[in-house]
Amino acid sequence: MTTHAAHLFFIATGSAEPIYRQLVDQVKRLVAAGQMAPGDGMPSVREVAQALALNPMTVSKAYSLLEMEGVLTRRRGLGMEVAARAGTAPGAHERAELLRPTLERAAMEARQLELDSDTVLSLFTQILKEQA
Repeated sequence: MTTHAAHLFFIATGSAEPIYRQLVDQVKRLVAAGQMAPGDGMPSVREVAQALALNPMTVSKAYSLLEMEGVLTRRRGLGMEVAARAGTAPGAHERAELLRPTLERAAMEARQLELDSDTVLSLFTQILKEQA
């Protein structure tokens, strides 16, 4: 099964994090959460680039990094798919570590806005409830 690129990724254009890194992190999170299983096909570089208005080289770089890390594997003539090794379900600690960079950025922004911890935690709790 190949997932449609427009539904798979979200790019934060104003983020200090490079776009290729955003793509890499999102794929890792999707695999870790079981939303993408071993053997699931990835949208082509061209599809992702067109859907998100990105340079194809950016998408290609992300896919190459994911392949080097063993998250994706190349199927000759068929494109990329989630690697079989990637299917080992990570524990809660490993999944939490995937969230850490996002929370570190949010914490930095909260400090820049001079928001206290209680306000930030309350907002985060509210967002979690809205997403449930």
